[in-house]
Amino acid sequence: MAKITRAVALNNVFGSAPYGNLSVLKFRMQTNAAGAVINSDSTAAVASGDVVDLGPLPAGMHLDDVTATVSTALTTSVTGKLGFAYSDGVDDATVPQNDAYFFAATSVAAAAIIRKTATTAPVVLPKEARLIFTTGGAANAKASQIDFRVIGE
Repeated sequence: MAKITRAVALNNVFGSAPYGNLSVLKFRMQTNAAGAVINSDSTAAVASGDVVDLGPLPAGMHLDDVTATVSTALTTSVTGKLGFAYSDGVDDATVPQNDAYFFAATSVAAAAIIRKTATTAPVVLPKEARLIFTTGGAANAKASQIDFRVIGE
């Protein structure tokens, strides 16, 4: 029987502290009665295929998991995918942008808690990215709320 020893252990990206290095970044997407994203640069209802930029993910973050809490559902048949795109718009060969990194074609038309379902390997972002939610299936035409929590190191 052989003994196999790894040469290098995984390093903590943000260093270490007495309470650990786990981070949870919170993002909220709320829509008004017409289906438009509140506190955004658009007053139009979210249409199928629209990309909602939820906010920044810092360079060096190790993306581990996500929890999306759909507390007030979107219109019937609306689905979504959750992933990331780089802030500068330029892809990276080692960690390509992925608009479905966390999940794809997932119903957000009923109250639910959604976890990462994609089988993508954990990645470390080489540069700042944006958390993006892309809708599908139908346009949203009602008030709704989804809270996203990105879990990483």
